Amino acid sequence: MNTGLIEHHPVLCQEVLDWLQPAPGKRMLDATLGLGGHSLALLQSCPQGLEVLGLDQDGQALQRAAERIEQAGCADRFHALQRPFTEFEAALGQVGWDRLDGVLMDLGLSSLQLDDAERGFSFVHNGPLDMRMDREGNSRTAADLIRTLPQDRLRRIIREYGEEPMSGRIARAIVEARQAGRIEETFQLAEIVSRAYPAKRRATSRNHPATKTFQALRIAVNAELERLADFLESIPDFLAQAGRIAVISFHSLEDRVVKQAFKREAAGCSCPRDQAVCTCQPSPRLRILTKKPLVPGDAERSDNPRSRSAKLRVAEALSWSTEAD
Repeated sequence: MNTGLIEHHPVLCQEVLDWLQPAPGKRMLDATLGLGGHSLALLQSCPQGLEVLGLDQDGQALQRAAERIEQAGCADRFHALQRPFTEFEAALGQVGWDRLDGVLMDLGLSSLQLDDAERGFSFVHNGPLDMRMDREGNSRTAADLIRTLPQDRLRRIIREYGEEPMSGRIARAIVEARQAGRIEETFQLAEIVSRAYPAKRRATSRNHPATKTFQALRIAVNAELERLADFLESIPDFLAQAGRIAVISFHSLEDRVVKQAFKREAAGCSCPRDQAVCTCQPSPRLRILTKKPLVPGDAERSDNPRSRSAKLRVAEALSWSTEAD
């Protein structure tokens, strides 16, 4: 038995249970399964009748989560599929569901991913600059982006996705370094970024200078913000009346996408996201339940430092669209 699975603590778990309101007969989608902590909590909170469908494009995480839920005796009410959340509609068809009573997204990286040096998400341990959520796909790695993108494109990625004020200096340092040799390991990149920081700023920074650059590259590699926006635009059509969607984000860019999507669906606008002026006749699909995002309490932040930046937003479907039929 892998006791590491038992010790995993999902972020804002009680808040998720309170807002999603698990009950017999309900069907829930855990769109970002990870190690399955939230799914297991949902299943255990309602020992009979509740079903959960868990999706994850990381096969290793999916297997760990399935094993954990089986060990807890809940496997008969749990469906696990190796798919990204963007393929949720096909996943629903695969298990024969036509509606959802609850949807959860936890946008944070799992401990499994962060602690595995081979995944390249963190510079705590040295490893290849990969950063792909789905390593079985054909997407480019972070090393590919660093090797091929022009300096200005690197600067914009680091600036926009990392909100890094030193983006110009960092992009220039990366381009200069790659002329001397390939940048393929996390320690290499972290050192390049650190040297690009002014000495005074580096000495006073609360976090490692490479933190925002690593975040930016991960978001770019996995097209995270675009995929999240597309999902939030589509999912209301598959919510039962009074069905709820809860999203946990971990940085301001994600939270902004969620906030704007909920606001748009609550207003009822169906115009394209890049259209400046609404020309449709709005019919609201969601009601926002959390005017401000919920955050972990002091005890949870102390027990789990990785939860300190988490924010939870929840919305409720006003009616069930027939588009899902």
